[in-house]
Amino acid sequence: MPDGSSISKKTKAGPISADRLKSFIERIEKLEEERKAIGGDIKDVYSEAKGVGYDVKTMRKIVSMRSMDAADRAEQETLLDVYKHALGMV
Repeated sequence: MPDGSSISKKTKAGPISADRLKSFIERIEKLEEERKAIGGDIKDVYSEAKGVGYDVKTMRKIVSMRSMDAADRAEQETLLDVYKHALGMV
């Protein structure tokens, strides 16, 4: 039975401002729409690259790797080599 003690300590007491809540919701909705549009644009670029002969899986891997810092990228590449050797893939 809830007795009020289960309410998060992060919840601030007081009345809800409908206007402020609506503002937050509308901002989030707008950003979600923009994210969806950007996702579509990215998909279009990958499709265009595929259309001229580039391998999209490899491109996605490169994009992912470029977002890592050099140390993390080197560690991942080293582990990949170790695993490939362990499995007799080299």
